Amino acid sequence: MNQNEVDPQQSPEETPELELIAVEGEEQLRAELATLRDELEQLRTESLRERADLENQRKRLARDVETARKYANERLLGDLLPVFDSLDAGLAAAGEHADPLKDGLELTYKQLLKTVSDYGLTVLDPTGQTFDPESHQAISQVEAGEAESGIVVQVFQKGYRLNDRLLRPALVVVAQ
Repeated sequence: MNQNEVDPQQSPEETPELELIAVEGEEQLRAELATLRDELEQLRTESLRERADLENQRKRLARDVETARKYANERLLGDLLPVFDSLDAGLAAAGEHADPLKDGLELTYKQLLKTVSDYGLTVLDPTGQTFDPESHQAISQVEAGEAESGIVVQVFQKGYRLNDRLLRPALVVVAQ
């Protein structure tokens, strides 16, 4: 006969003890069940947290890869800025005269600009625009004359931007 089964030959005084044991066993099982449910809930929460961490890490990695791709050529394009400056100076020195050498220099300059623009480089030539301290560096101010105050009247050196990052500010003279 099993311990939990009631023996018909047992006295009535022994029956409450068996019921008490059964109730205690049931309470113990309920407590274990509650503990297991709590542990299961903790595991679910931990699993969701880890899944969210992995998703956030995946997004960060994708963002970092995109940023690295976007600015991978920053150093090379930055090293080319003096070449652009030399071409600008050469074109300015050639003046307004049309000759094959100047035409070739202009064509080379345009081809180079097109090539680097495919990689996200843009030229900042702010003549006639409002001075922007984020993109321009004022080297002097002059009397306004016909220009409004705060307008760029002369550019000494063009600025360059790679995608949304400033590589070099434009050196400008601003109207007072």
